[in-house]
Formats: sequence, structure tokens, C-alpha cells
Amino acid sequence: MDIRALTDSYAVSPQIMPEDLAAIKAAGFVTVIDNRPDGEIPAALHTPAMQAAAEALGLKFVAIPLVPGGITAADVAAQRAAMDASKGPVFAYCASGNRCSVVWALAHAGRMPTDELIGLPARFGYQLEGLRSHLEALATKG
Repeated sequence: MDIRALTDSYAVSPQIMPEDLAAIKAAGFVTVIDNRPDGEIPAALHTPAMQAAAEALGLKFVAIPLVPGGITAADVAAQRAAMDASKGPVFAYCASGNRCSVVWALAHAGRMPTDELIGLPARFGYQLEGLRSHLEALATKG
């Protein structure tokens, strides 16, 4: 497992295993967001199995499956709501952590400077520069 903290309250990771959840909790995370559609992964990692494992440890679990290249406004709103509702740090995972970074940036447009929304994920190799104009447009909408 590779925890990549974008901020003190939000980290992303490539796909995790159920046995990783104890370390996620020990690292201080209270909410886990699964951004990976079940169709991409083996049944043992599908939402119901991961949710049961997370909740057994007292973690809040939210599934917001993001289709590669098809993140919608509803997806962004759901991710924002899950992050805002969390009572502590949020850990999100997908195949590589990229989709989790993209949806985080989109959800924070207008809340943080665009340069940070692009620069923080870039430290981990996530290239969000192509979203700059979209992030800036969202920021001006308030």
C-alpha cells in the first residue's frame, strides 16, 4: 500500500486490499472512499467486501465509482459531500490514485488556488495540468 497525502486531510492510493484497512485506520484516517468501479477488479475487492472490512474496523466507507475519463458533476458533488462530512482525514483509492486526485481537485475548485490543485498531486506523478482551464472556470462559478 502506498499512501500519498495530497493534504493533511486527504490522501490517495492505488488499489488496496482488505488487509490494508487496519494500517489505514492506524494512520489516522476515518473515512475511506472507493473510487474504483467493481467491473475493474476481482470480486474479492468489490464494494460490498471492502465496505464490510472497513466498517468492521470502525471506518466510514463511501463508494463513488469513477469511470476513467468520465467523471461527472454528480461524481464531484458526491466526493465533495463525502469529504465535507468526514469527521477526520479521508483516504481515497482507485487503480493508481489518479482519478481520486482529479475528483479531489475538481471538488476543491474555488476552495484552493488552482496552482495547488495541480501542484499537490503532481508531487506523486499525477498530471492535472490539462484540467487547469476547467478548474479555473469552476472556481469563477463559486
